[in-house]
Parts: sequence; structure tokens; C-alpha cells
Amino acid sequence: MPTTTETAPAKINLALHVRHRRADGYHELETLFAFAEHGDVVTVRTADVDSFAIIGPFAAALRPAAGGTDAAPWDGNLVTAAADAFVATFGIAAHHAITLDKRLPIASGIGGGSADAAATLRALARLHGVAVQDPALHGIAARLGADVPACLVNRTTFGTGRGDMLVAVDGLAGTPLLCVNPGVAVSTAAVFGAWDGIDHGPIGEGPLLERAIAGRNDLEAPACAIAPEIARVRALLDAAPGVLLARMSGSGATCFALFDSIAARDSAAADAAARGWWTLACRLR
Repeated sequence: MPTTTETAPAKINLALHVRHRRADGYHELETLFAFAEHGDVVTVRTADVDSFAIIGPFAAALRPAAGGTDAAPWDGNLVTAAADAFVATFGIAAHHAITLDKRLPIASGIGGGSADAAATLRALARLHGVAVQDPALHGIAARLGADVPACLVNRTTFGTGRGDMLVAVDGLAGTPLLCVNPGVAVSTAAVFGAWDGIDHGPIGEGPLLERAIAGRNDLEAPACAIAPEIARVRALLDAAPGVLLARMSGSGATCFALFDSIAARDSAAADAAARGWWTLACRLR
């Protein structure tokens, strides 16, 4: 059976400014999206019947409590929602067997579910000869979630609106990156609900790193109030030698740091791992 595999890279918000709450219930955002080299992995092959399996170190958090097996039912996941929408939109008659290798923590602010859905769309598009630039594919992504369009594009962008209006910007490919999660999951809704409601201004202009350093994450303070462990991660990253930028990503609880060298990154990764925290040491793509 034809098979294709797609990486679902970890999404990094280099800066995230919340401008105001919109009438539709979403928030008007400005954000600088970047992506790690590594993340979850989605494998799709044509099959006689639809199936969905979740494997990997964080698989158990996504499996139904009553299941207890690698096979999860074909419902309730952004991956299967993406597959269903793709088949319906493009009139695909085939069935698909999808495997999600879940390597990123759940509810961690690095776009795991959104990246998985986007990788599923890219894999299905390749499998069935649909251009990744097809507007209909991007329409599916926008309906699935605010971060899915950026994850579908899968490159450094400046996002406005819900974060789904995207402009490509020159990235920082190859910059040493460390992601650290203290082992807590925080609710996106709870973090947005605790936002102070104040517009602290837009993201500025200029080279990407300068824009990011001058920016902020408006959700970091409310996330730290909900999960104080986030502040301890930030303190470790802020104090690390060679750090260029340290910040929480998305609504947390994962924090990231960019470094001036691989050695500096790996030293900070060792310090974080020694505290029992999850780490991902790689580079920006």
C-alpha cells in the first residue's frame, strides 16, 4: 500500500502579543511562529478500512481510558478530523491507516495537536497528488484550529488575526534550540481566561531575533500563576550561559531558549534533565 511519513515539528512562539478579545470569542493576536527540527511523526498509508494508532512516549495521554491498546478509535482527535475533512473536501474514495508517533508533551504550548493535524494534511496531500499550496487545504487547516495554518506552512511566519493570517519572514534556521517542559499540562482556555486584558502594544519591525527579543509572551504571567513550575524553568534558562532568548511558548507550559552555540544548549539541557524535566535539544528549521 502507498505510504508517506511527515514530521510534525514543535511550534515555537518567539513572541506572542494578545491585543484584544474579539466578538467571535477568539483573541486578536500578533505572533512570530518558528519551528523546531523535530517533533511528532505522522505516517499515512492507503488501506481497506480507516484506522488510527497512537504510539510513542506520550501516546498514553491521548488514548481513551477504556482502550488500553495502541489502536485508538477513529474519533476525537485532530489527526482524524484532518483526515475526514481532507477526504470530504477532495472527494477521496480511499481509506487510510494513520499512525501518530507522539513524541511531544500534551497541552504544552508547542502546537502538538495542531502540528499533527497539519502533518496529516501534508501527508494526505502528497499521497493523493494535492498541492500543499492548494487554498482548499488551507481552508481545512483554518477550520481545524488557529495554529493549524501556520503548522501547515511549516516555516517562520508573522501571524495576525487568530494567528492564522500569515506573512513569511526570514527565519533563524540552524540556531541551537532547547525546549523544556516541567511535566505539567496547562489549559489554554484557563490561561487566556487569566490574561489581564490589557493591550501592551504590537510586535515591532526589524530582523527576526531583534523583534523577538523586544517582544514578549502576554500569556506567560497568567500561565505562571496557574503553574509556578513554568517560572522555575524560565529562571534556569535565563541564567544559562550563551542564551540569546528565553521565553514560554504559546500558552505553556513548555519554555524554550535560543543559544549561541550547541555546547551552551547541551549544557542547559543537561541541567534541565537533571531536575527531571522533559527536554528537546535541536535547532530551528
